[in-house]
Amino acid sequence: MRKVLCYLFVGLVNVVAWAGNPLWMRDVRISPNGKEIAFCYKGDIYKVNVQGGEALRLTSQPSYESSPVWSPDGKEIAFASDRNGSMDVFIMSAQGGNARRLTFHSTSEVPTTFSPDGKKVYFNAALQDPASSALFPTNAMT
Repeated sequence: MRKVLCYLFVGLVNVVAWAGNPLWMRDVRISPNGKEIAFCYKGDIYKVNVQGGEALRLTSQPSYESSPVWSPDGKEIAFASDRNGSMDVFIMSAQGGNARRLTFHSTSEVPTTFSPDGKKVYFNAALQDPASSALFPTNAMT
């Protein structure tokens, strides 16, 4: 019995230790040509060769960036950032550099994809009905 309790205790300690080490990498996207991967790590956007190697940090703001999306030609990356308060959609060169803000609404917008010609960025936003609406407050019509 003592041996079983010891194994349970060791197992519980390992589970707690593993849970205490968060996996910070998320929002992984493969480039259209299949040669690079864009991802979010600790609130910044990075890219790395699919063969591995050192990742290139594309954003380095004190804000939180996430949800990178490649343009069809692989030359640009759209992403969400809270650098102006709520999440807005930004776009930048896939090589890094200055990002251009595309959305300006007070709600959160997150990019989902580019149009096939690469001229538009499609995004999700949860826009709430105005207070004068009969549907207020509902998120059924975002």
